[in-house]
Amino acid sequence: MSYPKVRINTEKLSENLEYMSHKLKAGGLSFTAVTKVFSAHPEMMEIFEKCEGIEYFGDSRIINLKSYKESKKKKILIRICMPSEVEDVVKYADISFHSEMKTVILMNDFASKINKKHQILLMIDLGDLREGFYYEEDLMAAVKQIKKLSHIQIIGIGVNLTCYGAVIPEEKNLEKLLYYKTKIEEILGYRLDMISGGNSSSLYLLDDESQNIPEGINNLRIGEALVLGKETAFGKALPGMNQDVFELTAELIEVKEKPSLPTGKIGMDAFGHSPTFEDKGIMLRGIVALGKQDVSETAISPKDQAIEILGASSDHLILDLTHSDTNYQVGDKIAFKLDYGSLLSCFTSKYVMKDFYRY
Repeated sequence: MSYPKVRINTEKLSENLEYMSHKLKAGGLSFTAVTKVFSAHPEMMEIFEKCEGIEYFGDSRIINLKSYKESKKKKILIRICMPSEVEDVVKYADISFHSEMKTVILMNDFASKINKKHQILLMIDLGDLREGFYYEEDLMAAVKQIKKLSHIQIIGIGVNLTCYGAVIPEEKNLEKLLYYKTKIEEILGYRLDMISGGNSSSLYLLDDESQNIPEGINNLRIGEALVLGKETAFGKALPGMNQDVFELTAELIEVKEKPSLPTGKIGMDAFGHSPTFEDKGIMLRGIVALGKQDVSETAISPKDQAIEILGASSDHLILDLTHSDTNYQVGDKIAFKLDYGSLLSCFTSKYVMKDFYRY
Protein backbone atom coordinates (compact mmCIF):
# COMPACT_ATOMS: atom_id res chain seq x y z
CA MET A 1 0.00 0.00 0.00
CA SER A 2 1.47 3.36 -0.99
CA TYR A 3 -1.35 5.77 -0.07
CA PRO A 4 -2.20 7.77 1.89
CA LYS A 5 1.28 9.08 2.50
CA VAL A 6 3.19 12.03 3.83
CA ARG A 7 5.94 13.23 1.52
CA ILE A 8 8.95 14.75 3.30
CA ASN A 9 11.43 16.97 1.49
CA THR A 10 14.62 16.11 3.37
CA GLU A 11 16.64 18.92 1.81
CA LYS A 12 14.19 21.57 2.94
CA LEU A 13 13.97 20.03 6.40
CA SER A 14 17.76 20.13 6.75
CA GLU A 15 17.73 23.77 5.66
CA ASN A 16 15.19 24.55 8.41
CA LEU A 17 17.32 22.84 11.05
CA GLU A 18 20.47 24.70 10.04
CA TYR A 19 18.66 28.03 9.84
CA MET A 20 17.17 27.59 13.30
CA SER A 21 20.49 26.45 14.71
CA HIS A 22 22.19 29.64 13.57
CA LYS A 23 19.28 31.83 14.67
CA LEU A 24 19.27 30.48 18.22
CA LYS A 25 23.05 30.59 18.51
CA ALA A 26 23.02 34.25 17.46
CA GLY A 27 20.45 34.89 20.20
CA GLY A 28 22.61 33.21 22.84
CA LEU A 29 20.23 30.25 23.15
CA SER A 30 20.86 26.52 23.24
CA PHE A 31 18.75 24.40 20.93
CA THR A 32 16.41 21.65 22.11
CA ALA A 33 14.84 20.02 19.05
CA VAL A 34 11.47 18.46 19.86
CA THR A 35 10.96 15.11 18.15
CA LYS A 36 7.41 14.20 19.21
CA VAL A 37 5.56 15.55 16.16
CA PHE A 38 7.10 12.87 13.96
CA SER A 39 7.06 10.16 16.65
CA ALA A 40 10.88 9.97 16.57
CA HIS A 41 10.70 8.36 13.11
CA PRO A 42 14.14 6.83 12.41
CA GLU A 43 14.70 8.58 9.09
CA MET A 44 13.70 11.91 10.59
CA MET A 45 16.04 11.30 13.51
CA GLU A 46 18.93 10.70 11.12
CA ILE A 47 18.40 14.15 9.64
CA PHE A 48 18.13 15.78 13.06
CA GLU A 49 21.20 13.93 14.35
CA LYS A 50 23.34 15.44 11.57
CA CYS A 51 22.55 19.01 12.67
CA GLU A 52 25.49 19.92 14.90
CA GLY A 53 23.71 22.96 16.32
CA ILE A 54 21.11 20.79 18.07
CA GLU A 55 22.36 20.20 21.62
CA TYR A 56 19.33 18.41 23.07
CA PHE A 57 16.53 16.19 21.83
CA GLY A 58 13.23 16.67 23.64
CA ASP A 59 10.20 14.41 23.56
CA SER A 60 7.06 13.92 25.63
CA ARG A 61 7.09 10.12 25.30
CA ILE A 62 9.77 8.01 26.97
CA ILE A 63 9.26 5.32 24.30
CA ASN A 64 10.56 7.81 21.74
CA LEU A 65 13.60 8.68 23.84
CA LYS A 66 14.34 4.97 24.18
CA SER A 67 14.21 4.55 20.40
CA TYR A 68 17.21 6.84 19.92
CA LYS A 69 19.09 6.00 23.10
CA GLU A 70 22.38 5.73 21.16
CA SER A 71 22.19 9.38 20.06
CA LYS A 72 25.04 11.60 21.20
CA LYS A 73 22.63 14.45 21.89
CA LYS A 74 21.36 14.86 25.44
CA LYS A 75 17.80 13.60 25.83
CA ILE A 76 15.07 15.46 27.72
CA LEU A 77 11.62 14.22 28.72
CA ILE A 78 9.66 17.43 28.18
CA ARG A 79 6.30 16.25 29.51
CA ILE A 80 6.30 16.13 33.31
CA CYS A 81 7.16 12.62 34.35
CA MET A 82 4.51 10.01 35.26
CA PRO A 83 5.14 8.19 38.55
CA SER A 84 4.76 4.90 36.67
CA GLU A 85 7.61 5.68 34.28
CA VAL A 86 10.34 6.94 36.64
CA GLU A 87 12.54 3.86 36.14
CA ASP A 88 12.65 4.25 32.35
CA VAL A 89 13.13 8.01 32.64
CA VAL A 90 16.16 7.59 34.91
CA LYS A 91 17.57 4.98 32.51
CA TYR A 92 16.92 6.66 29.17
CA ALA A 93 16.58 10.43 29.76
CA ASP A 94 19.44 12.69 30.77
CA ILE A 95 17.03 15.38 32.00
CA SER A 96 13.33 15.42 32.88
CA PHE A 97 10.74 18.09 33.69
CA HIS A 98 8.88 18.09 37.01
CA SER A 99 6.22 19.87 39.04
CA GLU A 100 5.22 17.22 41.61
CA MET A 101 7.31 16.21 44.62
CA LYS A 102 5.77 12.73 44.79
CA THR A 103 7.27 11.90 41.41
CA VAL A 104 10.64 13.48 42.22
CA ILE A 105 10.91 11.40 45.39
CA LEU A 106 10.07 8.20 43.51
CA MET A 107 12.71 9.10 40.96
CA ASN A 108 15.30 9.71 43.65
CA ASP A 109 14.50 6.34 45.24
CA PHE A 110 15.12 4.47 41.98
CA ALA A 111 18.13 6.57 40.98
CA SER A 112 19.73 5.76 44.33
CA LYS A 113 19.17 2.03 43.76
CA ILE A 114 21.16 2.10 40.52
CA ASN A 115 23.55 4.78 41.80
CA LYS A 116 22.79 7.27 39.05
CA LYS A 117 22.37 11.01 39.49
CA HIS A 118 19.40 12.33 37.53
CA GLN A 119 19.06 15.95 36.43
CA ILE A 120 15.73 17.79 36.44
CA LEU A 121 14.14 21.08 35.46
CA LEU A 122 11.34 22.47 37.59
CA MET A 123 8.47 23.77 35.49
CA ILE A 124 6.90 27.11 36.42
CA ASP A 125 3.38 28.13 35.41
CA LEU A 126 3.45 31.77 34.31
CA GLY A 127 -0.28 31.90 33.58
CA ASP A 128 -0.91 29.46 30.73
CA LEU A 129 -2.39 27.07 33.33
CA ARG A 130 -0.86 23.90 32.06
CA GLU A 131 2.00 22.27 34.00
CA GLY A 132 4.22 23.93 36.60
CA PHE A 133 4.41 25.49 40.04
CA TYR A 134 2.00 28.42 40.19
CA TYR A 135 2.71 29.77 43.69
CA GLU A 136 6.17 30.91 44.72
CA GLU A 137 5.96 29.39 48.19
CA ASP A 138 5.21 25.95 46.72
CA LEU A 139 8.15 26.24 44.34
CA MET A 140 10.63 27.29 47.02
CA ALA A 141 9.43 24.58 49.41
CA ALA A 142 10.02 22.01 46.67
CA VAL A 143 13.51 23.34 45.96
CA LYS A 144 14.44 23.04 49.65
CA GLN A 145 13.13 19.49 49.75
CA ILE A 146 14.86 18.42 46.54
CA LYS A 147 18.16 19.88 47.76
CA LYS A 148 18.18 17.16 50.43
CA LEU A 149 17.73 14.31 47.93
CA SER A 150 20.87 12.35 47.22
CA HIS A 151 20.39 11.43 43.55
CA ILE A 152 18.41 14.32 42.07
CA GLN A 153 20.02 17.55 40.88
CA ILE A 154 18.06 20.64 39.85
CA ILE A 155 19.89 22.04 36.82
CA GLY A 156 17.30 24.54 35.66
CA ILE A 157 13.77 25.84 35.34
CA GLY A 158 11.39 26.08 32.42
CA VAL A 159 8.06 27.42 31.27
CA ASN A 160 5.48 26.41 28.70
CA LEU A 161 3.28 29.05 27.08
CA THR A 162 0.61 29.11 24.33
CA CYS A 163 -0.01 25.32 24.25
CA TYR A 164 -3.09 25.35 26.51
CA GLY A 165 -4.09 28.84 27.61
CA ALA A 166 -2.64 30.50 24.47
CA VAL A 167 -0.76 33.00 26.66
CA ILE A 168 1.80 34.85 24.53
CA PRO A 169 5.43 34.87 25.73
CA GLU A 170 6.48 38.44 26.38
CA GLU A 171 9.53 40.05 27.88
CA LYS A 172 7.50 40.94 30.97
CA ASN A 173 6.29 37.44 31.84
CA LEU A 174 9.54 35.73 30.86
CA GLU A 175 11.45 38.02 33.23
CA LYS A 176 9.67 36.22 36.07
CA LEU A 177 11.77 33.17 35.22
CA LEU A 178 14.90 35.16 36.02
CA TYR A 179 13.42 36.23 39.36
CA TYR A 180 12.78 32.59 40.25
CA LYS A 181 16.25 31.66 38.97
CA THR A 182 17.88 34.02 41.46
CA LYS A 183 15.74 32.82 44.37
CA ILE A 184 16.40 29.16 43.60
CA GLU A 185 20.14 29.67 43.20
CA GLU A 186 20.24 31.31 46.63
CA ILE A 187 18.70 28.15 48.13
CA LEU A 188 20.82 25.68 46.18
CA GLY A 189 24.12 27.51 46.45
CA TYR A 190 25.02 27.04 42.79
CA ARG A 191 24.04 28.46 39.40
CA LEU A 192 21.38 26.87 37.25
CA ASP A 193 22.57 25.70 33.84
CA MET A 194 19.34 25.84 31.84
CA ILE A 195 16.62 28.49 31.84
CA SER A 196 14.23 27.23 29.19
CA GLY A 197 12.05 30.06 27.94
CA GLY A 198 9.41 28.14 26.07
CA ASN A 199 8.83 26.78 22.60
CA SER A 200 8.30 28.01 19.03
CA SER A 201 5.97 30.72 20.32
CA SER A 202 8.95 32.53 21.88
CA LEU A 203 10.79 32.82 18.56
CA TYR A 204 9.07 36.03 17.49
CA LEU A 205 10.89 37.84 20.30
CA LEU A 206 14.19 37.32 18.48
CA ASP A 207 12.93 39.62 15.71
CA ASP A 208 10.68 41.97 17.71
CA GLU A 209 11.86 45.58 17.78
CA SER A 210 9.94 46.50 20.95
CA GLN A 211 10.94 43.62 23.24
CA ASN A 212 13.43 40.77 23.54
CA ILE A 213 13.99 37.43 25.18
CA PRO A 214 15.40 38.55 28.55
CA GLU A 215 19.12 38.04 29.00
CA GLY A 216 19.63 35.00 31.20
CA ILE A 217 17.14 32.79 29.41
CA ASN A 218 19.41 30.44 27.50
CA ASN A 219 17.31 27.67 25.94
CA LEU A 220 14.27 27.19 23.69
CA ARG A 221 12.46 23.96 22.85
CA ILE A 222 11.62 24.08 19.16
CA GLY A 223 9.29 21.69 17.37
CA GLU A 224 6.62 23.24 15.15
CA ALA A 225 8.90 25.92 13.71
CA LEU A 226 11.30 23.26 12.44
CA VAL A 227 8.69 21.31 10.50
CA LEU A 228 6.31 24.08 9.39
CA GLY A 229 8.66 27.06 9.20
CA LYS A 230 6.62 29.42 11.35
CA GLU A 231 6.51 30.79 14.88
CA THR A 232 3.48 29.82 16.92
CA ALA A 233 2.62 32.94 18.90
CA PHE A 234 0.95 34.56 15.89
CA GLY A 235 1.37 31.87 13.24
CA LYS A 236 3.65 33.97 11.02
CA ALA A 237 6.04 32.39 8.54
CA LEU A 238 9.69 32.75 9.51
CA PRO A 239 11.72 34.37 6.72
CA GLY A 240 14.49 32.06 5.62
CA MET A 241 12.60 28.88 6.52
CA ASN A 242 10.62 26.49 4.34
CA GLN A 243 6.90 26.15 4.98
CA ASP A 244 6.40 23.28 2.52
CA VAL A 245 8.55 20.47 3.91
CA PHE A 246 5.54 18.12 4.23
CA GLU A 247 2.62 17.20 2.00
CA LEU A 248 -0.15 14.66 2.52
CA THR A 249 -1.45 12.82 -0.53
CA ALA A 250 -4.43 10.48 -0.75
CA GLU A 251 -5.99 8.44 -3.55
CA LEU A 252 -9.46 8.90 -5.00
CA ILE A 253 -11.50 5.71 -4.69
CA GLU A 254 -14.86 7.10 -5.87
CA VAL A 255 -15.94 10.01 -8.10
CA LYS A 256 -19.69 10.39 -8.66
CA GLU A 257 -22.42 12.97 -9.04
CA LYS A 258 -24.76 12.80 -6.04
CA PRO A 259 -27.17 15.08 -4.15
CA SER A 260 -25.77 17.29 -1.44
CA LEU A 261 -28.47 16.24 1.04
CA PRO A 262 -28.76 12.71 2.48
CA THR A 263 -32.04 10.90 1.88
CA GLY A 264 -34.01 9.75 4.91
CA LYS A 265 -34.33 10.54 8.60
CA ILE A 266 -31.12 11.93 10.13
CA GLY A 267 -29.81 10.33 13.31
CA MET A 268 -26.26 10.10 14.65
CA ASP A 269 -23.16 9.50 12.57
CA ALA A 270 -20.47 6.90 13.37
CA PHE A 271 -18.98 9.21 16.00
CA GLY A 272 -22.18 9.99 17.87
CA HIS A 273 -22.83 13.41 16.28
CA SER A 274 -25.98 14.63 14.55
CA PRO A 275 -24.69 16.30 11.37
CA THR A 276 -26.36 19.11 9.45
CA PHE A 277 -26.21 19.57 5.69
CA GLU A 278 -26.63 22.45 3.25
CA ASP A 279 -28.61 21.91 0.07
CA LYS A 280 -26.23 22.74 -2.80
CA GLY A 281 -28.00 20.62 -5.38
CA ILE A 282 -26.25 17.90 -7.34
CA MET A 283 -22.48 17.96 -6.86
CA LEU A 284 -19.47 16.01 -8.05
CA ARG A 285 -18.40 14.16 -4.94
CA GLY A 286 -15.09 12.42 -4.46
CA ILE A 287 -13.92 10.02 -1.77
CA VAL A 288 -10.28 9.52 -0.88
CA ALA A 289 -8.92 6.63 1.17
CA LEU A 290 -8.19 8.65 4.29
CA GLY A 291 -10.21 9.13 7.47
CA LYS A 292 -10.48 10.23 11.06
CA GLN A 293 -8.39 7.25 12.14
CA ASP A 294 -5.49 8.89 10.31
CA VAL A 295 -6.12 12.62 10.66
CA SER A 296 -8.83 15.14 11.53
CA GLU A 297 -10.50 16.47 8.40
CA THR A 298 -10.59 19.93 10.00
CA ALA A 299 -6.77 20.03 10.26
CA ILE A 300 -5.93 19.57 6.58
CA SER A 301 -6.70 21.63 3.49
CA PRO A 302 -6.60 20.62 -0.20
CA LYS A 303 -3.85 22.24 -2.26
CA ASP A 304 -6.43 22.59 -5.00
CA GLN A 305 -8.33 25.45 -3.38
CA ALA A 306 -11.44 24.72 -5.48
CA ILE A 307 -11.94 21.46 -3.57
CA GLU A 308 -14.03 21.55 -0.40
CA ILE A 309 -13.84 18.96 2.36
CA LEU A 310 -17.41 17.93 3.19
CA GLY A 311 -16.68 15.57 6.05
CA ALA A 312 -15.16 12.29 7.05
CA SER A 313 -15.84 8.92 8.62
CA SER A 314 -13.18 6.72 10.18
CA ASP A 315 -11.62 5.78 6.84
CA HIS A 316 -13.35 7.89 4.13
CA LEU A 317 -12.77 11.59 3.39
CA ILE A 318 -15.60 13.09 1.32
CA LEU A 319 -14.81 15.97 -1.04
CA ASP A 320 -16.76 18.38 -3.24
CA LEU A 321 -14.94 18.40 -6.60
CA THR A 322 -17.64 20.36 -8.42
CA HIS A 323 -15.80 23.65 -8.84
CA SER A 324 -12.34 22.35 -9.66
CA ASP A 325 -10.94 22.81 -13.17
CA THR A 326 -9.22 19.44 -12.90
CA ASN A 327 -11.10 16.45 -14.30
CA TYR A 328 -10.44 14.12 -11.39
CA GLN A 329 -10.73 10.37 -11.95
CA VAL A 330 -10.63 7.32 -9.68
CA GLY A 331 -6.98 6.59 -8.91
CA ASP A 332 -5.91 10.25 -9.07
CA LYS A 333 -4.10 11.71 -6.07
CA ILE A 334 -5.27 14.69 -4.01
CA ALA A 335 -2.62 16.70 -2.15
CA PHE A 336 -3.27 18.37 1.21
CA LYS A 337 -1.48 20.95 3.33
CA LEU A 338 -0.80 20.00 6.94
CA ASP A 339 -0.77 21.89 10.22
CA TYR A 340 1.05 20.78 13.37
CA GLY A 341 -1.82 18.68 14.69
CA SER A 342 -2.43 16.88 11.40
CA LEU A 343 1.29 16.21 10.94
CA LEU A 344 1.35 14.71 14.43
CA SER A 345 -1.62 12.48 13.57
CA CYS A 346 -0.17 11.33 10.25
CA PHE A 347 3.14 10.31 11.76
CA THR A 348 1.34 8.53 14.59
CA SER A 349 -0.88 6.57 12.21
CA LYS A 350 0.67 3.35 10.93
CA TYR A 351 -1.71 3.55 7.99
CA VAL A 352 -0.09 6.71 6.57
CA MET A 353 3.08 5.90 4.64
CA LYS A 354 6.17 8.12 4.90
CA ASP A 355 7.99 9.03 1.68
CA PHE A 356 11.36 10.78 2.02
CA TYR A 357 12.81 12.56 -0.99
CA ARG A 358 15.26 15.31 -1.93
CA TYR A 359 14.80 18.17 -4.39
